Amino acid sequence: MSLLRWLVLVLAYAAALRCRGVDFALRDGDRVVFLGDSITEQRLYTTYVEAYALTRYPAWRLSFRNVGWGGDTSWLRQRAHPDEGQLFAAEGPTLDAMVEKSVGRGLGRDVLPLKPTFVTVKFGMNDHSYQAFRPDIFRAYSRSQSEIAKVLKGAGARVAFLTPQPIEDKRPDPDNDARNLSLRQFSDGLKEVADRSEAAFVDQFAPYMNLMLAARAHDPKAVIGGGDAVHPGPAGQTIMAWSVLKGLGATPAVSKADIQIPTKGANTESCRIDNLSVTEHGLAFDRLDDALPMPIDARAEGALKLAPILDELSRYGLRVTGLPEGTYEVSVDGESIARLDSSQLAQGINLSQFGGPVTQQAREVLALVFRKNDRYFDRWRNVQLYSPPGWAKGPEIETRREAELKRIDDEIRELESQIDAKRKPRQRHFEIKRVVS
Repeated sequence: MSLLRWLVLVLAYAAALRCRGVDFALRDGDRVVFLGDSITEQRLYTTYVEAYALTRYPAWRLSFRNVGWGGDTSWLRQRAHPDEGQLFAAEGPTLDAMVEKSVGRGLGRDVLPLKPTFVTVKFGMNDHSYQAFRPDIFRAYSRSQSEIAKVLKGAGARVAFLTPQPIEDKRPDPDNDARNLSLRQFSDGLKEVADRSEAAFVDQFAPYMNLMLAARAHDPKAVIGGGDAVHPGPAGQTIMAWSVLKGLGATPAVSKADIQIPTKGANTESCRIDNLSVTEHGLAFDRLDDALPMPIDARAEGALKLAPILDELSRYGLRVTGLPEGTYEVSVDGESIARLDSSQLAQGINLSQFGGPVTQQAREVLALVFRKNDRYFDRWRNVQLYSPPGWAKGPEIETRREAELKRIDDEIRELESQIDAKRKPRQRHFEIKRVVS
């Protein structure tokens, strides 16, 4: 192949990948920061969103940092510690001054040094103070969210506001819980802030509430999220990630292969089929995809029964027409992943619904992302922000801090290198053989 032809193919491939992400809020080269409270600090929904982006766009250069802080609010009380009694009583210029000081201090320390290009902001749970709607608190919340958008956009970052999910107490009517009614009002108000600020808006509250109500219709005490009423476990946070990704314009398409047995032809989207062979017992081929399916946390598979997550975020398609009637075993790299009727294969299947080497590769990416995010949290909270007692302060401890920061940064870089290598799709060998009874 000539150098010119090789360059043309590389540029065409890169352009195709860019087009696949045209509606997605994230972009190649983004430095993403997740800002929020303890639900963000859990590093669950954020890690799922990150893993989706990394596996769906393996050629993109992306970095992600989580600066969630348990107990925090939109006025960044855990970082700036304003007097909340005065804050809630303030109006006009007094409120402006308090919010600008508090938000500016918190963002200036924890977010702006990361030079983000895209920031998701998820507050509201602590802001509403776990009580019926209070206009004075909402005033501070609305003004603070507006200030967050102003400061971040002034630093060149795009902003996406995420609503909180509802509280999931075991009652048949969670939509009538006074706290959830308050959260709904806070969420509706956030939409207005986002519109005024020209920021993206993602409503997690309504989809999560709708799934909760559907579950409670069958079992008044059903719990969909795991964890506790405020902090969903992996299943609930997978539902949250589904809402966030859809709200950010994530595409469902991974890739698709449509193979016609009579003609030995193959129509493909975002993948390549090579070495296709057909026998009286079935067929075999090699497949190289442009992306991996979305990894689903093994602890969160229950979420797939509650919401159409794979249909809407991970369509990894295979269709085979013209097979003789019967049952066929589908294997990938020698590992059986499913037994399906010829009619099912002719209709088309979503390979994301099955295990096997490709699913395992995606989950290995997810595991590495979890490790990287845990190391960054340790770096930020336990080393960078560690404040020794007065008697221990001095040049020696700062020298040790710098050394430890460098050591962890080296670990993070190594993990990110491993993630980049692991998220690249590999050619896989597929076999579809008729099962002889």
